[in-house]
Amino acid sequence: MKRIPRSKAALVTVVGLSLVGSLAGCASTTSASSTDSGSTSATSTSTSDTSTTYKDGTYTTDETFESPDGQDEIAIRVTVKSGVVTAASVTTVNSQGQSARYQAQFESAISSVVVGKSLSSLSVSTVAGSSLASSAFNSALDTIRSEAS
Repeated sequence: MKRIPRSKAALVTVVGLSLVGSLAGCASTTSASSTDSGSTSATSTSTSDTSTTYKDGTYTTDETFESPDGQDEIAIRVTVKSGVVTAASVTTVNSQGQSARYQAQFESAISSVVVGKSLSSLSVSTVAGSSLASSAFNSALDTIRSEAS
């Protein structure tokens, strides 16, 4: 095992902490977590950009994505009022194997992560352990933004 000199290790630590500190100030985040069946965590980012006006309404779209168990599909339904998400739901259309478990957890968690957030810049990261469904949900949000404009 090769040893790193202390001065280099200290420099790497300082640079790393500086980077984390500067990135932490870039956006406001909201985290939700629970421990009912395994660990559930989610982060959504939403800034207060009011330059885009969205039509009030309920928007639905389907998204497909590749998982280790094959192609999955989810149906997304989002209600928007005054540019803010007031309701959201996800229903699994097609899912197989272990992916089905992640989809069920994602369906249960997504509403609490996105309701009350501004549609204009809403984006979710891993929700309930499902990064693939989260990515598909973000794609659906892009479609919904276009439809609501």
